[in-house]
Amino acid sequence: MEDLTPNRKDLDPIEIASRDEIEALQFHRMKRSLKHAYENSPFYRNRFIEHDVHPEDLKSLKDIARFPFTVKQDLRDTYPFGMFAVPQSKLVRIHGSSGTTGKPTVVGYTASDIDHWANLIARSIRAAGGRPGDILHNAYGYGLFTGGLGAHYGAERLGCTVVPISGGMTERQVTLITDFKPSIIMVTPSYMLSILDEFRRQGLDPRQSSLKVGIFGAEPWTNAMREEIEEAFDMHAVDIYGLSEVMGPGVAQECVETKDGLHIWEDHFYPEIIDPVTGEVLPDGQMGELVFTTLTKEGLPMVRYRTRDLTRLLPGTARSMRRIEKITGRSDDMIILRGVNVFPTQIEEQILKCAGLAPHFQIELTRAGRMDTMTVHVECTPDRVDEGARAQSAKELAHHIKSVVGVSTRIEVRDPGSVARSEGKAKRVVDNRPKE
Repeated sequence: MEDLTPNRKDLDPIEIASRDEIEALQFHRMKRSLKHAYENSPFYRNRFIEHDVHPEDLKSLKDIARFPFTVKQDLRDTYPFGMFAVPQSKLVRIHGSSGTTGKPTVVGYTASDIDHWANLIARSIRAAGGRPGDILHNAYGYGLFTGGLGAHYGAERLGCTVVPISGGMTERQVTLITDFKPSIIMVTPSYMLSILDEFRRQGLDPRQSSLKVGIFGAEPWTNAMREEIEEAFDMHAVDIYGLSEVMGPGVAQECVETKDGLHIWEDHFYPEIIDPVTGEVLPDGQMGELVFTTLTKEGLPMVRYRTRDLTRLLPGTARSMRRIEKITGRSDDMIILRGVNVFPTQIEEQILKCAGLAPHFQIELTRAGRMDTMTVHVECTPDRVDEGARAQSAKELAHHIKSVVGVSTRIEVRDPGSVARSEGKAKRVVDNRPKE
């Protein structure tokens, strides 16, 4: 693989600044962001008053621990625009991500927010080995999902030529990679495996493709998958991290020269690691739940947002800013399946639409080869025990899940009473995927 280490003279000065310089900038921006949230977001003003804190109480970065957490449910409770800190007329874009009820959690961006976002994606692509003039094949989904447009604007900001193909149409993906000869691809890692299979189906050698860098995000993936992709394509595979509530992709990025975790762009996001049960702030190096406070966002500032992602903070290496390890899992029950967020309640909603199915179910996660798969074990009702009725119910449920949730699943319709019951909270998800 080609050495794509960026020239240090091309980096933003803050990327290689001292820790003292980074923390001084963080403190200045945090004070301003807390003040903006308090003065312009009724949600945060009320939340701060309820917890008896005021922006002036921030005397050091560690004082952020005095402020209350923000959680995803807050966005649902204030749907659609109740958490914004600017008038709707100041927003230039609205994105959203699906939630348990089918309504999206809504995020909004001012022109300044979009400008910062583009700069951070550009910084991320450069850290991954991208350069101005590179052709970038963008196979992230466009639309309410932040991935496609986030990557697009950042690639253009860096000076790349963007192929905005979005997801799907795998045969066409391979055709355009072969014909347009991009050097960079941005895509979910699981879909990259589908593209790899299509290369082989067409009798093409992926190692002869033009791709030099794959920037993979939107779902957890392992170093074993990295090795497989790098070997198959003779290219670098690096991780990108983000979430719509905090910005979108580009909150943190793995550097191509080290591939040792993702550097958080700490000039825009202040990270904490907390105990997911007690909320206590943990020291760097300990495993816990990742929490972010935004430092520059205008439209939707976030104060101590609980991501539910489990990782740990580590010192910087290729950059001065701290790193997070690859995300090892989540502290809630959300499933990320092939880049799609799936909640058990969404599955339950679809089961309840189907005649002949009882509301007793369990989700089993397995790995068939390299791909994660989901099986929904559900019971038939006593009046629908014959095989024909079961097959029809299974087909109907699979259709609903694919149409509404967006993932393909295997459905196993079982006898009444055969799905495990639990006293108290039901164990809805059984993860039988091999541990790395």
